[in-house]
Amino acid sequence: LKKHNIMKKIILMTFLMAGMTIMAQPRNNRHQRNGMDQFTLEQRSELQVKKLTLELDLTESQQKEIKAFIADKNTKMEAHRTAMKAMKEKGTKPTSDERFAMKSKMLDEQIAAKKRMQKILNEKQFEKWTALKEEHQGNRKGNHQGNRQGRHPEKQQRRG
Repeated sequence: LKKHNIMKKIILMTFLMAGMTIMAQPRNNRHQRNGMDQFTLEQRSELQVKKLTLELDLTESQQKEIKAFIADKNTKMEAHRTAMKAMKEKGTKPTSDERFAMKSKMLDEQIAAKKRMQKILNEKQFEKWTALKEEHQGNRKGNHQGNRQGRHPEKQQRRG
């Protein structure tokens, strides 16, 4: 009977140690945005244009217009990210009014971006771009709500 209790304790301790070891492992940081942080703004813009060219079959003139659009968008995003990082380092949080203003500005920029893309792309390309954008946003929302399978859940199903 004592050996049985000792074995239970040893097994329990083994599981506890294994659990603590697993929890101590560094998590995969999902905030790296596909490793894009390692590139300059120009490099990121170029990669995004090439990706859109493949997905939407863009013409040369469309590529030039979209490259300028993406470069402008990335510059604004980087400035916003820098401002938010500075606020975080100071330990200050935006007020309710500041958050409202930022959200409103972001939505205005999204409306302007949609109109600009509508002018650049033909109808079929615009529909596909809209679908891609919605799919991307759906993936992001899914990841924030506890879906920890990552970007390609179908690949993980094959492994498991």
